[in-house]
Amino acid sequence: MSSRYPTFAADILTLFEARDVALTHVDILQPADPFLDMAGEDLRRRIYLTENETGQSLCLRPEFTIPVCLDHISKRASTPRRYGYLGEVFRQRREGGTEFFQAGIEDLGSADRPEADARSLADAHALLTAVLPTEPLTVTVGDQAIFEAVLSALGLPRGLQKRLLRAFGSPERLDATINEFRTPRTSQPLPPEIAALVQKDDEAELVAHVESQMVAMGHSTSAGRHPQEIARRLREKRQLDSLTLSEGALNALRNFLALRVEIGTAVDTLAAFAKDSGIAIDQALDEFEKRNNATVKSGVPLDNIHYDAGFGRPLDYYTGFIFEIGSDRLSQPLVGGGRYDRLLTLLGAKETIPGVGFSVWLDRVESLREARS
Repeated sequence: MSSRYPTFAADILTLFEARDVALTHVDILQPADPFLDMAGEDLRRRIYLTENETGQSLCLRPEFTIPVCLDHISKRASTPRRYGYLGEVFRQRREGGTEFFQAGIEDLGSADRPEADARSLADAHALLTAVLPTEPLTVTVGDQAIFEAVLSALGLPRGLQKRLLRAFGSPERLDATINEFRTPRTSQPLPPEIAALVQKDDEAELVAHVESQMVAMGHSTSAGRHPQEIARRLREKRQLDSLTLSEGALNALRNFLALRVEIGTAVDTLAAFAKDSGIAIDQALDEFEKRNNATVKSGVPLDNIHYDAGFGRPLDYYTGFIFEIGSDRLSQPLVGGGRYDRLLTLLGAKETIPGVGFSVWLDRVESLREARS
């Protein structure tokens, strides 16, 4: 093993072996499009892009989840399967350094989602405990599926639901999106040719026009937002221009996003919220309760776990359970993870493969270890 690896890397590999996790290796150079399409705006801004000799967009590996899933698909591996990784990722970062180490586990194909979610949290907690044995840890969990269930139960238009889901995980963006629909809006008119195509509602023609305009202006159609995404948002804008949130829906959203409770009381709190708001979220709440029960059985201490209804993570591929583990001595999280049931299908898998996983920022772990020594 390279001396550049963290000194505690052996402890991580020992945990992988003890938990029957296969160590996997993926290439540092990766196709860029999956990250540009699915990784979220925050990560897209920090990716190192390049091209190969055929003009294909490539990037230095900015995270492991997408490469591990692509590798699983290319090998046509059977499921369920658990992959562990330990290696470098490359991002432009404000806090210094563009190359740092991550470790984590991706759990693919488990049919029992609540149990797999609980196992992922338990694996992450065990890994941190192994490398920071005396560090008090705090856990924050969220659930995008609960948020989706609330939006659906409130009867919001699908376009608005998508807008709110895209903002989930960023309190500022989410608050701005909600405020945008409190009152009627006076939108800046679209250019006449764009407005005509949006009114015509021919998606293929609109995408072709957007692409031709991007090329004419010298913009890349593969880096940043793709023509399909721009066209989709233009169509959504037309649908939402005349929409205003009712007072009841607005209050329900505000009340939901303000919920932050100990995990042991979260089910009762959510059930009370749904009753007070006159909505039904029974199916999502049942999955939530099953996960809580599985978490208890996994042995993760519940004392420092809180459920935050507005908590999310800035990656577009999450679909349900989301979590972070941190320390009071550090403002940034040590671990981030969650469920991504649609990701493998979007990456080209021929069948639906559920997935959940987490990543550990090993440079942050190392800084805490050094401060203790």
